[in-house]
Order: sequence, then C-alpha cells, then structure tokens
Amino acid sequence: MSGHSKWATIKRKKAGIDAARGRVFTRVIKEISIAARQGGGDPTGNPRLRTAIATAKASNMPADNIERAIKKGTGELEGVTYEEITYEGYGPGGVALMVDCVTDNKNRTASELRHLFSKYGGNLGAQGCVAWMFEAKGVITIDSSKTDEDTLMDVALEAGADDVKAEEGVFEVYTAPASMETVKAAIEAKGIPVSSAEMNKLPQNTVQLDERTAESMLKLMDMVEDFDDTQKAYANFDISPEILAKLDK
Repeated sequence: MSGHSKWATIKRKKAGIDAARGRVFTRVIKEISIAARQGGGDPTGNPRLRTAIATAKASNMPADNIERAIKKGTGELEGVTYEEITYEGYGPGGVALMVDCVTDNKNRTASELRHLFSKYGGNLGAQGCVAWMFEAKGVITIDSSKTDEDTLMDVALEAGADDVKAEEGVFEVYTAPASMETVKAAIEAKGIPVSSAEMNKLPQNTVQLDERTAESMLKLMDMVEDFDDTQKAYANFDISPEILAKLDK
C-alpha cells in the first residue's frame, strides 16, 4: 500500500529506541487514563481502552497499575488531568513530522518541542501544515515466525483488512481505523498471536534522505520520542539500508 510506515521499519533496525521500560509504562498509563476518561472504565464497551489495556499487558505492566490508571481516568482516584494535542512541523530535508502528545501543560510542551525541532534543523509549524500528508490506519503486528503470509492474508482480508506487508521479522496488517478491532479478533480466532495493534498515521509518500540529513533526522526523532509528553511520532522519510548501516556503526 502507499504510505507504508517507513519509520516503523527503521526503528526495528535501529537499536535502543524507546527501549526503556519505565518510559513505555508512562505512555501506556497516560493512554489508559485518557481512554477511560473519554469512553468510560469498562473495556467491553470502550475499544480504545481495550487496546490500551492489551498494550499494557503485552508490556508486562502490573494489573494494579492498569486499574489505578483506569480509576484516575474515570475520576475515582485523584490524578493529573491530561490533554491530547498533536504538533506538526518539518524536520531537516523538509521531512513532514507529526507528534501526538499527552500533556498537563500545552505551553510547556510546545516550547520544548519547538526547541528540539530547531536544534536539529527543523521547525514547528501551524496546526494542519503536514496532517494532510498522513492517513489514519490501524496497524496490527504479528511475529512472522507465528504464521505464514498466505494464511494471514486470507484471514485478514476476509475480515476487512486493507493490506498485509512483510517487514523485518514481522507481518503488518493495515486496516481502516473502525475495522482494526474486528480484524484483530479474526486473526486471534485463528490461533495467530498478535504482537501489537495500534492506531497509526501513515505517510502518503516518503522523502529519501542522504547520509548527512538522515543523521540529523534520526537524532531529532530520538529526541522527540524520548520527550516525556510524546505518545507517538510520525514522519515521512526513508533511509536506504546502506546509509542506515553506516549510521549504526
């Protein structure tokens, strides 16, 4: 499909990104709290909460942490009130960049992101400046050792998926946002374990970067994804395997 998430593939090749367990827990806790606040604390009738809980369990988050995050979201326990906001801008080489954030202080978050963008040759832009370059999709990831591509494709497409792609040790199943839960359930019903299922913003086209620009862009992505308020970051760049190998040395 056009708009494949090149950054997701690069992250799998590049060691150390988002590997800190505590950072993963923080992001998932925020997602659970927001999902519970918006759709209620019962995952049965709240698909977003159900997905967040599944992500938490896949990260080995203790059940008590999950329960507290839900109760903070529904107001049963006191806690910080978070807001969701997406920041948009450009990285080096004109790469389009979107950053989904959860914050308790939008002014602070905007200021810190603006500093990061500027430091690595980018600039934070106005809302809507790059959103049109991305398309919302559900992305279901399956370890390629757990099934074969033909079997998965038959199940996924029959359940309403848009496409299936083979990438670095995994299969990625793409769906319309409203179909992700249905497709995921159909895959699991066939005994195929799902590694992750999440909403993503996929670029409609990508910018191929040279070595110097790629180095700056990877540094920017590292810093943006390490930023405490970041939930997810999306960008429309690609790096050749040869350049990526040089940068990993």
